[in-house]
Amino acid sequence: MSNMTKTLAIFSGSTCPELAEEIASSLGTTLGNVKLEKFSNGEIYARYLESVRGADVFIVQSTSTPNVNEAIMELLIMADAAKRASARTVNAVVPCYGYARQDRKAAAREPITAKLVANLMTVSGINRVITVDLHQGQIQGFFDTPVDHLTALPIFADYFKKKGLTSENLCVVSPDVGRAKAAKKLSDMLESDLAIMHKGRPGHNKAEITALIGDVTGKTCIVNDDMIDTAGTLCAAVATLKEKGADKVYVCASHPVFSGPAYERIAESQIDEVVVCNTIRIPEERRTGKIRVISVAPLLARAIRNVYINESVASLFDPEFAL
Repeated sequence: MSNMTKTLAIFSGSTCPELAEEIASSLGTTLGNVKLEKFSNGEIYARYLESVRGADVFIVQSTSTPNVNEAIMELLIMADAAKRASARTVNAVVPCYGYARQDRKAAAREPITAKLVANLMTVSGINRVITVDLHQGQIQGFFDTPVDHLTALPIFADYFKKKGLTSENLCVVSPDVGRAKAAKKLSDMLESDLAIMHKGRPGHNKAEITALIGDVTGKTCIVNDDMIDTAGTLCAAVATLKEKGADKVYVCASHPVFSGPAYERIAESQIDEVVVCNTIRIPEERRTGKIRVISVAPLLARAIRNVYINESVASLFDPEFAL
């Protein structure tokens, strides 16, 4: 028994294969071989084409666009297959966690779908989840298994520092009260001012900015959010900042959902640059103009390494850092 060795096995689902390849490369390994198919009636099929017996399996799969429901089902099926193939552990690396915005009952007779998805993942055999910038940190509590909640904020801070933006004329802006804590952490990293907006939602995928707390006159603003969906909130926020006298407006968000008219709205807006992570795949033809993509692969690779060798994941961040 003393000669037993651990085996690291990384597999990719269909939603972000390029990110999975980059993660594997950062770890000095290659992706495992898994067969993913869809039957003519839409059912998903998964089969590992190599042994995973006794292995620590890490499945990289964002449960988001272009089809969030298929992405979730594919992850569950891959996890079940790994469990039934006698994997030692099954770890889901979910850069973007789908249904995260349905984390509470906002009206009578609504579901809490973020909790339902967590239950499904647990039942499928997933022992641990590694994710990036959940819509609300409390979603970690929906799981009965460990959740490593990473953040891209330090990556954004490094990016803007390298752009040479001076802290004296810089202001980080939270697009709503719920994002204020994360925006404050980013402003601390950049040693900048902080402004907070108040957002109302008259309907699904609709938003209006009703107030701005803070002075942005003549300043370079960085609007920080966890995701950009239809870009309605984003464009409303940028228009308000410009009306209040902001000079330049940058945007950073971890998850580029970019549904509906998002690309067109961004192109026609007064935004100087939109910086997003590759937690969701953006087609090459869309990676032009104002959109800049930076990678979370090194961060995820370090987290996977620490989980695999039983070291602290929290050590990747400042001891006081928590979202």
